[in-house]
Amino acid sequence: MSAAYFYHLTRRPLEVTLPSLLAKSLQAGWRVYVRGGDQERLKWLDEKLWLGGDDSFLPHGLEGGEHDADQPILLGVSAASTNGSVCLISIDGAIIDPSEVADNERVCVIFDGNDQNALGVARSQWKTLTDAGCSALYWSEESGNWQKKAES
Repeated sequence: MSAAYFYHLTRRPLEVTLPSLLAKSLQAGWRVYVRGGDQERLKWLDEKLWLGGDDSFLPHGLEGGEHDADQPILLGVSAASTNGSVCLISIDGAIIDPSEVADNERVCVIFDGNDQNALGVARSQWKTLTDAGCSALYWSEESGNWQKKAES
């Protein structure tokens, strides 16, 4: 059964945490769609992912290109992916519908714990998903390592 994994960032920023999650997703054989709310922010993230170095190369692209369907990792703002993804990662408060939890192998919600607005959005998403019957796990890096703090 699928679940939504909530990742509460407190020590490392998105551009450090996301590549690790993406690499693990690719190792699992999953295609990934990273959903954001702002195209400019996704362009910035795209540049950060390209600067990762040869040993940490993550094949990816920005949504809207002619090869979207071929991208193992696609960054976009659409409600639906176009790359056949089975892992959906929400950043910057991008909305996840409860049906998407059931439709994907994995759903991740990454949020900045140093941003009160982001905390509020994540809490709202947790409530929406769990009220709809979705399983959810809350992970925090507060101690320096990722630890599961809650499950519903």
